[in-house]
Amino acid sequence: MQSASQDLYKISEVELIYKTKAKASECPHITCSEDAYKVLMSLWDENKIELVEQFQILLLNQANRVIAASVISTGGMTGTVADIRVIFATALKARACKIILAHNHPSGNLEPSTADREMTSKIKAAGEYMDLRVLDHLIVSNEGYYSFEEQMTMYPKLEGPF
Repeated sequence: MQSASQDLYKISEVELIYKTKAKASECPHITCSEDAYKVLMSLWDENKIELVEQFQILLLNQANRVIAASVISTGGMTGTVADIRVIFATALKARACKIILAHNHPSGNLEPSTADREMTSKIKAAGEYMDLRVLDHLIVSNEGYYSFEEQMTMYPKLEGPF
């Protein structure tokens, strides 16, 4: 029989476990946004890319090797909600040092919305506090991609998250 004090302190236990399926040297190496796009498109569900909006992340080690990928959210035809806490919980559990954000626009329009830009800035700022670098945010479609990082490199006077 348990005492009343034992019942009072029933709490959940959190245990962190990490199991890898591949050697880091065998994981895809990201050197540019095109590399990230190729990896993303190899993983993206081709039956959903033109149907619903999804938000995914690539998780990278210090050497820019993709150690994991995760679908963060799936929404409707015009949007999805990417919970910043889920993004970072996933990245931290995978022991990622860097992340690449990605989402699709089912319409095929690769231009970022104001909401896309604001969300990217918010996620990047949060990453800086945790020493988890956001390398890029890609908007993808079957026909190509938009890279926030490339746009800021090519047009540095534009205001934006990068």
